[in-house]
Amino acid sequence: MIRIYLILLLVIIAFFGLRAFLKASPSVLAKYARISLLGIIGVALLYLTATGRLNWLFALLGLAVAYLFRLMPALLHYAPQLQRLWQEFSGSKQNSSQQQGDASAKGKMSIEEAYEVLGLKPGASEQDIILAHRKLMQKIHPDRGGSDYLAAKINLAKKILLKKK
Repeated sequence: MIRIYLILLLVIIAFFGLRAFLKASPSVLAKYARISLLGIIGVALLYLTATGRLNWLFALLGLAVAYLFRLMPALLHYAPQLQRLWQEFSGSKQNSSQQQGDASAKGKMSIEEAYEVLGLKPGASEQDIILAHRKLMQKIHPDRGGSDYLAAKINLAKKILLKKK
C-alpha cells in the first residue's frame, strides 16, 4: 500500500515539475540545469567517498594530467588560433594594445615603433638606421637560429624609416 502512495506522490511531483518546466523561461531553465548538474555531481562524489570507491577518479585525474603534459607542445603551437577562437566565442572586445599588436602584425608599423624596434632615438641618421638594422639582423637572422617574425619586424622598421628620410 505504501508503494502505491509513493508512486502516486512521484507522479504528482512529476506533473507539477513538468508544468513548471513548460512555463519557465530559457534563462531560468539554464540556471536550474546548472544547479541540478552540480547537485548530481556532488551527490555522486559524496556516494563514491562514502563507499570508498573514489580511487578510480583520482587515477583518471592523474591520467588526464599526464596526457595534458604530453599535449602541451601541440596546444602551444595552436595557441594563437585557440586564443582567437576564444575571443570570438566570448565576444570580448580587444583593448587598444592588442589592436596595435594586430595592426603591426599585418605590416602596419608607426614611425615611433620602428625607432623602438631598431633601438634608436627619433631623428637618427640614415647610416645609424642601416647600422642598427645590420647589428640586429646578425643576431636575429633565421639562418642563425633566430625568429622569422623578428627578422620581418626589423626589416619593416628599416624600410619605414628609410622611406621617411
